[in-house]
Amino acid sequence: MTIYFYSTREQPYGCFSNFSRHGFELDGFWWYTSEHYFQAQKFPAHHWFDKIREVKMPKEAAKMGRDRRYPLRVDWEEVKDEIMYRGVLKKFETHEYIRLILLSTGDEILVENAPRDYYWGCGADGSGKNKLGEILMAVREKLQSLVSNKNEFSNL
Repeated sequence: MTIYFYSTREQPYGCFSNFSRHGFELDGFWWYTSEHYFQAQKFPAHHWFDKIREVKMPKEAAKMGRDRRYPLRVDWEEVKDEIMYRGVLKKFETHEYIRLILLSTGDEILVENAPRDYYWGCGADGSGKNKLGEILMAVREKLQSLVSNKNEFSNL
């Protein structure tokens, strides 16, 4: 079976969205959402980083991260997948409730049903790369391995 997700309002899988309100601490900062974390990483050591981090709504963080008045970090294309993985992993490590939802999906395929996103989602016609779904499945696999080693899991 394939599990599709997109909106934060979809239950129980709305928590898979980067817009879900499950904040976490990473790299010495508090992040309201994984979207905030991801978008700010485009502008390290720049005032736009803090502006994105501090805005309240994930939709606004996404809009600011797409603003090209400020140049993206030069290695963005090489590091963006790893940055997304780090933020998503930390979100699910931080919040037990959503971690259990992710783990409950077993080995199902997870697909971000984003009609306009052919990189992170599946796109309108299903031909997208579904990178966010792949990252969620990789995070799930990592968390499953921690569950099997109870000593490590107790540190979450």
